[in-house]
Amino acid sequence: MSRLPLIGVTACSKQVGLHAYHISGDKYVRAVATAAKGLPLIIPSLADLLAPANILDGLDGILFTGSPSNIEPFHYDGPASAPGTAHDPARDQTTLPLIRAALLAGVPVLGICRGFQEMNVAFGGSLHQKVHEVPGMMDHREDDTQPLEVQYGPAHPVTISPNGVLASLGLPETIQVNSIHSQGVDRLAPGLQVEATAPDGLIEAFSVKEGKAFALGVQWHPEWQVSSNPHYLAIFQAFGNACRKRAMQRDADTASTNA
Repeated sequence: MSRLPLIGVTACSKQVGLHAYHISGDKYVRAVATAAKGLPLIIPSLADLLAPANILDGLDGILFTGSPSNIEPFHYDGPASAPGTAHDPARDQTTLPLIRAALLAGVPVLGICRGFQEMNVAFGGSLHQKVHEVPGMMDHREDDTQPLEVQYGPAHPVTISPNGVLASLGLPETIQVNSIHSQGVDRLAPGLQVEATAPDGLIEAFSVKEGKAFALGVQWHPEWQVSSNPHYLAIFQAFGNACRKRAMQRDADTASTNA
């Protein structure tokens, strides 16, 4: 029986009391285990100690997760953030070069929310810091006074681009998604291809045009109750299949070398 693919899950750095932690949400690691059928391994935000090559050497795929924090705007030449904006410099220093290295190495990648935004910034794109303040744009934020089931419930439709990665997974022309973000894509990075848009035109998903393996980013949260939503599940299954393909190739290469 073939082994489970090893799928890295990015972590936020967080101070809890007097101690520093590297934390990843339960919903992400569960989605990797149940929907992608992989073994989730949390990647600490330790750019000063772990080079991207060292991280990629042991992984069959990477999930770049969402987060309460936002990318520091100097990474995309943006204006200073509003006072009180949550940032995570250690995560930025880890994930941005890791994304570039992963795609260059052909490691399957799935970016969600902040991870989606990280993919755009890593390749030269920029972000709206407050989409709800941009003329003509919707308010994409959740109502955080409501229970999680409401916050993560369907919020608006997205239109799936024909002939793209999402369409190839069997997603229909329009699907309903949740919406839990205040930032969003402003300028799409070169080399990225639009996969889905919101009614206001905001880019909600993209893929890497010349990617060597599965490389998709989505602004919504498909990890939430992934097994009960066929559209969300299709994304994780495709990601998991790509990770398994890499795992099999890596194992075959190792066996050949040791023969």
